[in-house]
Amino acid sequence: MGKKNKNRKKKQQDRNGEPGGRSNAGWGAGYADIKENKLFEQYYQKLKIVPEGEWEQFMEAVREPLPATIRITGYKSHAKQILHYLKEKYFKEIQDLEVDGQKIEAPQPLSWYPDELAWHTNMSRKILRKSPLLEKFHQFLVSETESGNISRQEAVNMIPPLLLKIAPHHKILDMCAAPGSKTAQLIEMLHSNMDGPIPEGFVIANDVDNKRCYLLVHQAKRLNSPCIVVVNHDASNIPRLQIDCDGKKDILFYDRILCDVPCSRDGTMRKNIDVWKKWTTSNSLHLHGLQMRIAVHGVEQLAVGGRMVYSTCSLNPIEDEAVIASLLEKSEGALELADVANEVPGLKWVPGVTSWKLMTKTGQWYTNWSEVPQNRHTQIRPTMFPPTDPEKLKEMKLERCMRILPHHQNTGGFFVAVLVKKAPMPWNRCHPKLGNKGTEPAAEAEKTPAETADEAGEAAMEDKPKDLEASRESTVKQDGVCGPPPSKKMKLFGFKEDPFVFLSEDDPVFPPIQKFYNLAPNFPKLNVLTRTHDGKKLNLYIVSKELRNVLLNNSERMKVINTGVKVWSRNNDGEQSGCAYRLAQEGIYSLYPYINARIITVSVEDIKVLLTQENPFLSKLGAQSHAQAKQLGIGSIVMRYEPDPENQDAPQCPIELCGWRGKTSIRAFVPKNERFHYLRMLGVEVFREKRRDDRSEAMAEGEKGGGDPGSMSMETEVDGEQNVGPPKADAEELKETAESSTDLKTESSAETK
Repeated sequence: MGKKNKNRKKKQQDRNGEPGGRSNAGWGAGYADIKENKLFEQYYQKLKIVPEGEWEQFMEAVREPLPATIRITGYKSHAKQILHYLKEKYFKEIQDLEVDGQKIEAPQPLSWYPDELAWHTNMSRKILRKSPLLEKFHQFLVSETESGNISRQEAVNMIPPLLLKIAPHHKILDMCAAPGSKTAQLIEMLHSNMDGPIPEGFVIANDVDNKRCYLLVHQAKRLNSPCIVVVNHDASNIPRLQIDCDGKKDILFYDRILCDVPCSRDGTMRKNIDVWKKWTTSNSLHLHGLQMRIAVHGVEQLAVGGRMVYSTCSLNPIEDEAVIASLLEKSEGALELADVANEVPGLKWVPGVTSWKLMTKTGQWYTNWSEVPQNRHTQIRPTMFPPTDPEKLKEMKLERCMRILPHHQNTGGFFVAVLVKKAPMPWNRCHPKLGNKGTEPAAEAEKTPAETADEAGEAAMEDKPKDLEASRESTVKQDGVCGPPPSKKMKLFGFKEDPFVFLSEDDPVFPPIQKFYNLAPNFPKLNVLTRTHDGKKLNLYIVSKELRNVLLNNSERMKVINTGVKVWSRNNDGEQSGCAYRLAQEGIYSLYPYINARIITVSVEDIKVLLTQENPFLSKLGAQSHAQAKQLGIGSIVMRYEPDPENQDAPQCPIELCGWRGKTSIRAFVPKNERFHYLRMLGVEVFREKRRDDRSEAMAEGEKGGGDPGSMSMETEVDGEQNVGPPKADAEELKETAESSTDLKTESSAETK
């Protein structure tokens, strides 16, 4: 077998003059032969969605790989610090580099994204991962992404959340949320004011695929928000929810809805090579019905005055303008397209088209519904064509839709339209009545007309699973409990989740916590939940007030995958100090405003000691921090850094770290990647050595006497805050941390200033 492979490889090399039959001429090496699809070119040239005279530039752009783009999370107080570090260190280091004969251009900010918080570069993912010259930069990106401070996201995918114009009080639904990059943006915008209380609004992030829901959970949990819940439903049939409003049950209508529907993805050809081979006009015909049903269900649940953004990564009018035109026509004036031309300054786009044709995969063209033969009526529907009434078409203002073309700003292809709801939908004008407790609100009055269901449904050829909440067995609801209904049918579609149990204000868990941390009287005890009915509560989570309202009133309607941010973890050893619950780092920014005890003020040098040494003695801290620590007994603590406006070299944002005050030592309970993040903010570069030999040599040099006082040898890496418990004694502290240590090398960035 090995000999055959060698011979095959030799033949390829002889035929092409290069190993493997590929030249090294740029990114697209070896793929040029498959970046062709004559049907694609024929179709879009006929539709004229590309401005006249730009077709060659368009095709040249879609054959080039997509630039790498990153976004700095804008809601965190650390965003400016991360941006400063990127601009002053990494971007300067990598500009003018050459990798495999390709010059690395200096990263540039996206001109249309606010506050320089999004950047793009011509580096491909392959170059980032493989090049030794870019190893530190790649590790920085991976580490900060895991910490939630940076998101790697395609540029055009950042547009829909910007157009939603989110405020902290908005109730938001993300209908098709996985993998979660746009959901992360929604959460950031909800938390735009980090100095204020927990936002009143929330994000309900939904996806039909159970496995992808857990990918969504991973994305959302990086941001440590108490205002997000991940649910698992078919987007075309998300259950209508109810909430308590002034003591009465009411229907939940959303202020903002993101409707980023499944599509044929021909706008992603630059990163998904398979699209070139698999593209056909049938893809759009098959998806149109599903897209219609999802969009109709979205506008039904939108509040009057609310805004819904409909988007696809397809350039095809059948998936884009056809869906919008059909929605507008059926709404009878209840919906209108918003004029958002000036809402994203600097973004280049072309207006939506007002006329288009339909082509089958065999090359047959149809201009309107009357031309479609009877035998194709199940595949081609009237809603796929533009309106025939010129006056009605003019009133729709389809030119307000935005189509982003790849060659205009070196991006992927994208379509986005913003719909504003002026009145209830025609079939929704009778306000839905609520059913009995434990049942779905009566939906007869709010159903889409039968012709809409027929037109949209027959065209859908997808084989997606039915709504995961199909079983409506009546169950006895337990007070304070929110979780998936105990339906045997639902268990077939994924893991069975533990329940979400809210605590009462007089729960026995609160008095020792209240006393130990001197919690403020306004701490929202009712918003605290756990994941078990019986036994000891291992972890305590917190959600926002409005999200609690949703969860408690819809336990039989929603299949909840995850919600809440962890604020306390149980550790039995803590009972000796008066409280069995230690603080959790992921929830500290939500919890800190309510804590009035167990706080130590630390300096930059103190944080460096805490994050680079295993279990430093209290005497290693500065005088002020040492004195404060000595006054505290053993147990969980908060270590807070206050910025000094006069010292601009130090971080200009507050930092809160969770830790443990031992008998004679102190320890930070901070996850691995967050340690790296804070160290970088303090001017310490952290990176891992690849080769063991090099690592040993580096560590040996660090252990020599004398040494550069600006360099540190860091041998501690905490792999997961939830897996780390406070030690029984200082000797055990050292042992536990040593077991979780990994080899790292740190350098002072003073050398690079």
